[in-house]
Amino acid sequence: MLNLFRRSPLLPVLIVLSVVLAGIAGYHYLTGWPPLLMMLVGMVLGLVAHLLFYLLFLLLGKGANQLSLAFNAAILSTVATFWLIKSNAFRWPDQVFYAAALLSIVCAILLYYCVKKLTARQYVWWAWAGVVLVVGVVATGLYWLQQEGSDPYAEKLPPPFAEATVSTLSEQGLNNPASSGSYTVQAFTYGSGTDEKREEYADGVTYQTPTVDASRLLPEWKGKAKKWRERFWGFGVKEFPLNGRAYMPEGEGAFPLVLVVHGNHSMIDYSDDGYGYLGELLASRGFITVSVDENFINSHWSGDFRGREMPVRGWLLLKHLEQWQTWNISADHPLAGKVDMENIMLMGHSRGGEAVSIAAAFDKLPYYPDDAQETFNFNFNIKGVVAIAPTDYRYHRQITLKDVNFLSLQGSYDADESSFWGMRAYRRLSFADSNDGFKAGVYFHQANHGQFNSTWGRADFGGPMSWLLNTQPMMSGEEQREAAKVFISAFAEATLHNNREYLPLFKNSTRGRNWLPAQYYLTHFRDANTETLVNFEEDIDLATAGKNFTVQTQNLKIWREETLRSRDDGSQENNALVLGWDYGDSLKLDSLASYNIVLSDTFSLPVDTTGSMLITLAAGDFKELIQGGDQSEEKEEDEKPREEPALDASIVLTDKSGNAARLTISEVKQIAPRLKTRFTKLASLDKEMIGAEWEVQPETFHLPLTNFQVNNPDFDINQLRKITLLLDQTPYGVLLIDDIGFDVMH
Repeated sequence: MLNLFRRSPLLPVLIVLSVVLAGIAGYHYLTGWPPLLMMLVGMVLGLVAHLLFYLLFLLLGKGANQLSLAFNAAILSTVATFWLIKSNAFRWPDQVFYAAALLSIVCAILLYYCVKKLTARQYVWWAWAGVVLVVGVVATGLYWLQQEGSDPYAEKLPPPFAEATVSTLSEQGLNNPASSGSYTVQAFTYGSGTDEKREEYADGVTYQTPTVDASRLLPEWKGKAKKWRERFWGFGVKEFPLNGRAYMPEGEGAFPLVLVVHGNHSMIDYSDDGYGYLGELLASRGFITVSVDENFINSHWSGDFRGREMPVRGWLLLKHLEQWQTWNISADHPLAGKVDMENIMLMGHSRGGEAVSIAAAFDKLPYYPDDAQETFNFNFNIKGVVAIAPTDYRYHRQITLKDVNFLSLQGSYDADESSFWGMRAYRRLSFADSNDGFKAGVYFHQANHGQFNSTWGRADFGGPMSWLLNTQPMMSGEEQREAAKVFISAFAEATLHNNREYLPLFKNSTRGRNWLPAQYYLTHFRDANTETLVNFEEDIDLATAGKNFTVQTQNLKIWREETLRSRDDGSQENNALVLGWDYGDSLKLDSLASYNIVLSDTFSLPVDTTGSMLITLAAGDFKELIQGGDQSEEKEEDEKPREEPALDASIVLTDKSGNAARLTISEVKQIAPRLKTRFTKLASLDKEMIGAEWEVQPETFHLPLTNFQVNNPDFDINQLRKITLLLDQTPYGVLLIDDIGFDVMH
């Protein structure tokens, strides 16, 4: 070893780099061992790998000039070791990792020669300058890595709720759904009673539960995954436990039952305790709430199941419901009669958000669809499903729900699930005419993935990837969970307690502005009484909007239909209309742009005159109005670039007799501007890791028909013949339009 160092005095300096890098990678490589021990293991492996690479390059260069060879071998072994570490643990993007690696090697070489000069008492100026330069570069890099980042879009984003004029629900007498209720909460755990890792599911359980055999649903439990998981947990796929953290209101009951399940995360960083904030709240308001433990099928250093475990995630929830049903009907059990099994809600986060839809679908099936040898006999009365930042692509079967209330929440700063996949499930869900269900979606600007769980934190990636994330613009964890409590509790009240007075919150979030942290919340809502007339899905003919409607336009600069894409170019599975107009710097009232849907004379619709018209809108990229999308192309050098327009428009309804009633959209709520994001500290990294700086996120606008009739009492909605989107409020802009419909009487 000493001889190696004598031949290349630079070698130990470069080895230090590899050992430090490998130690960092080892610290963040979750295996179940203590992080400091894993750091030590990583450092040893880094040292050994570097020396082996060094010897390899010496052998490959045998016969060459030995001094030059030793130097080159030191450099090449460093590069090879860095590559090995990156390939297996330190998964920074190439552009950052290799740039940082090159810079560190250059700094190490410079530092070595500078210190060599100084220790030989050759105090040349460049040696001192080199040391200062290296220290400055290292200090700057470390400072940049520990910074939270910045929000490059904050100054141009108007404050949320700034122009809200509609009355709040609290002004109408409703209490904040995020406030604690009147029930005292009793918390306990139940489970196998034999858990080797967690006391709360071993001797700490209040009620012991049997294990279940999931082998037919997870045949991938084999090989390395089986070996290391069973070594860690002490059980296999045929003995999965039914573990849960229960939060129960004290009282006679019966109480509705809510199950919540986490998503994929490191299996040794237990996730089920992260929903206690929801358990405590909902239990205080009269809902038994259980946070279900499925950590044993989460990811591990030995690999995860790549979504093939999704059926098990949903199936386990149904097995928990079976257990609660057993307790409920066992006369001698302390939980007998406590549960209202006719009122059940399932809630999941991340992969758990997809799992709850799977569970609701499996609930009605006689067989497991991937293996009929596994029979089902569940048939619970699942009234509601809540999907928090869900996936919608892990299970190879696409789930389509029917006649169940649905809510999905999503954050714009979610670096794990960077698009609102819950809206795909929302759009697929349907209601029978006899059903009184509803569905909703809420897009939280500046919310991330992890903070919906109180233990996952602000970084949606583990270290060292997390060092690159731009977390400064994000909501605090407390704010994000407070907003989640408002919407989830309101949904639970409407679904399980039939307190439908909370539903206007999902039509217009400004109605809850004194409950919610100040932020943009884009809402979607429709119920079984909503009839869609136009959704732009039927064909490729721009001149029609279905067999009963034709289209007329005036003065549009952009007119097309397109499939909406996610920021990473995935499909939102939704088509929309794109309209653009440009009057210059001021409105031109004599040549306004418009989009008109003309209804056929034979078409009729039993419109509920006390209901609303529904239209789905989103801001588009106004730079499309300039050919090529470059603002500077048609502007003089000294002319100020155009600002993002504050979009608004009018809806004009015209009946058979020519009576027209008009309503400006902003009278109900403002059209949100494009909500841009910067996930990482470098814009170029966003493009590589996440995608575009924004994606189209529409929201629904519910325009009360009574407001139209106030503007023109002669207007007869039941004789409707034309719907006009009149672009009369903003000089220029691009607007996306989707579902247009009305509340009807069934």
